[in-house]
Amino acid sequence: MQSFKAQPTADPHETMQHMSEIGGLFGIMLLLMIVRYAISFFIAKMSIENTEFKLKNFEFGGRFGEFIGMLILGFFLSIITLGIYSPWFIKKVYDFFSENSTHDSNSFKFNGKGLDLFGIITLFIVAIVILIIILTVITIGSFNHTSSSPKQIGVFLLIFVAIIPYLYYVTKWSVNFTFKGYTIKLETQLWASLGKIALELLLSVITLGIYLPLAYLKLYQYFMENTFAESDEKSKTFGYDMEAGSDFLFIWGQLLLSIITLGFYFPWAYCKVADRIMSKTYSEDIEMDEFAIE
Repeated sequence: MQSFKAQPTADPHETMQHMSEIGGLFGIMLLLMIVRYAISFFIAKMSIENTEFKLKNFEFGGRFGEFIGMLILGFFLSIITLGIYSPWFIKKVYDFFSENSTHDSNSFKFNGKGLDLFGIITLFIVAIVILIIILTVITIGSFNHTSSSPKQIGVFLLIFVAIIPYLYYVTKWSVNFTFKGYTIKLETQLWASLGKIALELLLSVITLGIYLPLAYLKLYQYFMENTFAESDEKSKTFGYDMEAGSDFLFIWGQLLLSIITLGFYFPWAYCKVADRIMSKTYSEDIEMDEFAIE
């Protein structure tokens, strides 16, 4: 008769130690994330206050203490709701920066809804989960084949493609403000935008990221040209006066300086790039006559 050995029970002290280590690691990750966002507050403040329009700089009156309090509460609510609260947290961050940014004593109001962002993120997650399931089924079905089978490559491409509409809808959600009686929104055709995003991302991947700054500028220019400011009396649109070669080299120069200084130069690099882009961003009416929002 075969004898059986009793399986050793888990040491409760060892289990508690592992749980403590996991909790400590999670706490460190959360702290680093809060620090990262705290640094982003000062970078955003510098960028806003160094942005000039009509010979006047924007002003930012947001308080760091208020931002940190909102940040900690937002992370806490996002964690206990398993991420469900995250879209509303992001909406509050947009509200904070827009409502505390003024130009000539006029403030902005962000009109995006947390529920809309929740729908966008949910659809993206569902699409990714479905594609992962398909990938898993194909992988199991082709166990004896190489990992680079055409079907698997096709599924990875589908995952890449799923990111494109997500970027489009998040961008469209983000560009929705009210300023001095103007409603500022992104109005563009879906398929044309998806094609533009796909092209710029593809070129960035093919060039191993070298093309990425130019991709950003071209997408910025494209979306600016399709952003409209409308009031009861006037309709405006925007544009970006891009000099592809010099803009590309300028951004890469700032990136290289940030890398050489191990990131210490990054806040100044960010502000210089933002200032260059904003100084070349212009507005005009629908009839193509140059104007300034009064």
